[in-house]
Amino acid sequence: MRDSWRTRAERFSDAFGLVFCLMITSYVLASLLSNRGWSSVVLILSVTATSVLALITSRVPVRFLRVAVVLAALSVLFAAVGAIEDSHDWLSVASVIQITLLGVAMAAVLVRVIGASEVGGRAILGALSVYAGLGLLFTSLYGTIDRIQSAPFFEGLGNPAGSDFLFFSYTTLTTTGYGDLVPAGQPGRMFAGLEMMLGQIFLVTLVAGLVSLWRPGERLRQRRERRAENEGIEGP
Repeated sequence: MRDSWRTRAERFSDAFGLVFCLMITSYVLASLLSNRGWSSVVLILSVTATSVLALITSRVPVRFLRVAVVLAALSVLFAAVGAIEDSHDWLSVASVIQITLLGVAMAAVLVRVIGASEVGGRAILGALSVYAGLGLLFTSLYGTIDRIQSAPFFEGLGNPAGSDFLFFSYTTLTTTGYGDLVPAGQPGRMFAGLEMMLGQIFLVTLVAGLVSLWRPGERLRQRRERRAENEGIEGP
């Protein structure tokens, strides 16, 4: 059974392009769907599936994958119970599991990218997946805080939609700061500041560094050189 897990995982090894596509899919769903009821179940299913795939492609040990699959299933189950009972408590528990799973998955991808022997397109996509994942992670965090605390999360906005948290998260991550959505108090302001710092540090240190080291035509050039050497040796 363990060998079958490894065989399946090998098929998705370093498939960061697929992870990035699923991140964008989750972003689109979060933009269109609400963070309540059955829509929240769909969102949690999308994000947890992306997290599990990110762990698989990062080649984490099999025992961690099994735990991740169980946590993903529990998160979707709790969200479904919350949708049936119309209870914010179950949805909050599901969101906490989702945030934890996504955070661990992004850390695994980051370790895989940093430990890569060479910088290629996959490493760039892996770094972009982590960056996009940070936005989704803080989106879920802000939504969870809004459900738990009694006071409104945003100033002047009593019932924010899921797209509001998503928009605020990515404008904060990129330090765009339109100013239309502002946290009303703590701990929202604290986490928003943390997201700003992470977004800037990540872009400046990792993504920019990887792009500067990326040589898109390097492998093709090496193949041509080896082919020319082989033809030169076989020619005489």
